[in-house]
Amino acid sequence: MTRTSYQEQLQSLRGDLGAMADTVLDQYDDAVSVLETGDRRQSERIGEEDERINEWYLDIEADCVELLALQQPVAGDLRFIASTFKIATDLERIGDLAVNLAEYGCEAGGDPGAVELVPIARAASEMVEAAMDAYATDDVDAARQVAGLDDNLDRQCREASEEVVIGLLASDPDEAGVEQRLEDVSRALLTIRDVERVGDHAVNICARTVYMVEHDDELLY
Repeated sequence: MTRTSYQEQLQSLRGDLGAMADTVLDQYDDAVSVLETGDRRQSERIGEEDERINEWYLDIEADCVELLALQQPVAGDLRFIASTFKIATDLERIGDLAVNLAEYGCEAGGDPGAVELVPIARAASEMVEAAMDAYATDDVDAARQVAGLDDNLDRQCREASEEVVIGLLASDPDEAGVEQRLEDVSRALLTIRDVERVGDHAVNICARTVYMVEHDDELLY
């Protein structure tokens, strides 16, 4: 393989990851919409489309392995390939979380409690999008800035969880069956947990970008 071809393959890998991210974010945004609507058909479609994301992840993994085996990259190229593979893993997991959110939304049927979580869920999506932009442009300053947003997302998730629990304690058992109320609270807490995890994956993407560009592991944990 000529050096030109090798560099083209590296650029193709970056492009493939960006395209995968676009698909994952579309899936996630659709899942957030299900929190508002409870649309069963859309929830099922998101579950079906997740297989496509899984296949995309496996293709990127195979490309990374091939580059490592055949080209034996060093220094910056090695960090780029390793970071790209790790970011693909984060994106695949965000796709799984999108499936979870769609299922929660479908079960809730557009319940107001779930709808109230939509702004937080969209904030997590914006973090992922900004993190991928930082990766695409090797912008470490932007990556650090996005990672810094996670504290605010964590705070919002914590406050939302507290509100859910307070609502449970304050509710009148006669207003709804106790078992149903517990199911609703459990589903809301799981939704919040998964949204928080999306934010964590955004931070991981930022951490890998900083490591890739500057060989700095400050954000890795």
